[in-house]
Amino acid sequence: MPRASAKDPGWVTAHCDGGARGNPGPSGYGAVLTGPSGEPLAELSEFLGIRTNNYAEYSGLLAVLEYALAHNHLRLRVVSDSELMVKQIQGKYRVNSPDLKPLWQEAKNRIACLEAFEISHALRHKNKDADRLANQAMDRGMKRPHTPGQPAPAPLKATPYPTKSSAPPDLDARPKPSSTMLRGFTRDGVVHILGGATLPDGIFVKIIPE
Repeated sequence: MPRASAKDPGWVTAHCDGGARGNPGPSGYGAVLTGPSGEPLAELSEFLGIRTNNYAEYSGLLAVLEYALAHNHLRLRVVSDSELMVKQIQGKYRVNSPDLKPLWQEAKNRIACLEAFEISHALRHKNKDADRLANQAMDRGMKRPHTPGQPAPAPLKATPYPTKSSAPPDLDARPKPSSTMLRGFTRDGVVHILGGATLPDGIFVKIIPE
């Protein structure tokens, strides 16, 4: 079991959040880490592509664990508004989804490398900063500009997850249909095709209302 170093005598607290606009849909995570005295340590944020809400929530947790281990913060408290993920990590809920099992196992592997770990559930309004960063990640991925009159999002303070992962590269991939009917959605007047496909000339798109 690793030992905490002299430069890290106390607990680090991380608030993390993940979301998808559609399920699956454009997704991202955000996380804020603070030190033992409440001092800011890092903000993490990443666009994940077309994923599910639960995939995004687990990605936020994995990003926090990766940062903590990389910076030798071996006592970690995590706060998340995903009751499902929190209770699965606590062992109160079983992980039945084949898409989530590799992420759950990776999280447990990283937690085992810590000296101490706690995770708790909080309502969304108590997780505002992480929620904001997750939405910024989705906005960036969807190439949305920031709110007029407001400053652009600050640059990331740490390399976000994943740099390497034991999870499959695309857990939400589905076999592409052989017909010419594609699936997608519209946002801000722009057609987005799901599954990474492009829209050939003369092909009609079935729009799925949100």
